[in-house]
Amino acid sequence: MKKNSSKILCFLFSLAAFAQQPKTKKEFTTNGKKITVYTTAENSNLRLTSTDNLTFSGSKQPLETESSVFVEPSKKFQTFMGIGGAITDASAEIFAKLSKEKQTEFLNAYYDKQKGIGYSLLRTTIQSSDFSSGSYSYIEEGDKDLKTFSIDHDRQFRIPLIKQAIKTAGGKLTTYVAPWSPNAFMKSNKNVLKGGTLLPEYYQTWANFYAKFIKAYEKEGIPIWGTSTQNEPMAIQTWESCVYTAEAERDFIKNFLGPTLKKEKLGNVKIIVWDHNRDLMNYRANVIYSDPEASKYVWGMGFHWYETWSGGASMFDNVGKVHEAYPDKGLMFTEGCIEKFDAAKYQFWGNGERYGISMINDFNNGTAAWTDWNILLDQNGGPNHVGNFCFSPIHADTTTGELIYTPSYYYIGHFSKFIHLNAVRVSTAVSRSALLSTSFLNTDGTMATIVMNQSDKEITYNLIIAAEKTVVKIPAHAIQTLVY
Repeated sequence: MKKNSSKILCFLFSLAAFAQQPKTKKEFTTNGKKITVYTTAENSNLRLTSTDNLTFSGSKQPLETESSVFVEPSKKFQTFMGIGGAITDASAEIFAKLSKEKQTEFLNAYYDKQKGIGYSLLRTTIQSSDFSSGSYSYIEEGDKDLKTFSIDHDRQFRIPLIKQAIKTAGGKLTTYVAPWSPNAFMKSNKNVLKGGTLLPEYYQTWANFYAKFIKAYEKEGIPIWGTSTQNEPMAIQTWESCVYTAEAERDFIKNFLGPTLKKEKLGNVKIIVWDHNRDLMNYRANVIYSDPEASKYVWGMGFHWYETWSGGASMFDNVGKVHEAYPDKGLMFTEGCIEKFDAAKYQFWGNGERYGISMINDFNNGTAAWTDWNILLDQNGGPNHVGNFCFSPIHADTTTGELIYTPSYYYIGHFSKFIHLNAVRVSTAVSRSALLSTSFLNTDGTMATIVMNQSDKEITYNLIIAAEKTVVKIPAHAIQTLVY
């Protein structure tokens, strides 16, 4: 009898445990789903335009002569953290020159999900970068104890724009920061420009600097999600720059930055390593992540797309290899822009395609967040105090007061407008190299599949999910988002 009682008790405990388990979400299904197609295409007026409403029907083995996109919703990968751009001093200075009407249009264009493309991510600088009207600091030169620390400089242009962006985005933007250079007195070359290294005797001073900056911004009502150790730590630039080897960055995080943020009750602020190009990211990951004392402070790795300076192709596989080796660490694209400004190329379609190619490949290789560089520049690609003029997705002509939307803005929008926060990437593949594709399952149960046609010809393709399909036409040099 005792034996049977034990069995009954075990059964009852099992039932109770089962009842307490969270109810799993229903698996994605195409049943009853309509597909809305949004298209942006070269040599047309299509710009994030709704171009088709489709339905699913039965599917079987596609032919070799057909082009297809295959989505498998049950195979889930990284959680989406957001897409956005950087609010630099340059962007804020130009924004301040716009009329109130144009300022509202601009804010809605980026940060409103209905009227614009719904940015949810924001990067900004600690002190000056090249995209400032000049070099500046938050302390007086030589102030090792940071007694003169003040962010008053940022209160004129940058902080007001950040606050308006947050408000337009509905009250929240995941905001992270990065320094371009410590002060001259802290560096080996005694110059904020042209590289140099942080002197060991100022490691603690510089770590304290991050904490002061983060607290000052948070006091302004701008919560800081994370900070990178250093923007582009292997580049000796004509502008603000500072060199850290992988070993130096590891030791600075392990012994100074990580412990200091924790001591200052900022342990929730994420630390992003590298913040430079895809070419050397694997070495940086190996050195820092293999040290448990450094790695414990690190959220993950940021990367840029400028490795093509050497004449080679974009090294997307390196992103995937870091993710494969360190799946517990985050990945975010922290900066990219079209270099070498030329006003004759405002509408050059290849600039937009560069964004689409990069975003699809980076997301498919495990990236959780993607951040463009300046959100706004003027008709000269600046201001930039060392003449490093570049493109941004939107430019303002300060002589006419008009905003100029480039193809890059619309290509980014095909992702940021339709992929929601906390969406999950699902398995997506293509049968022809002319097409690129990625898909995200939103928390409301809708799927957003982005398809890009790099070729000179219109392509008819199948979108196939399990035993269902729909047939879609995509124009030459176009990008589509299919929402279903």
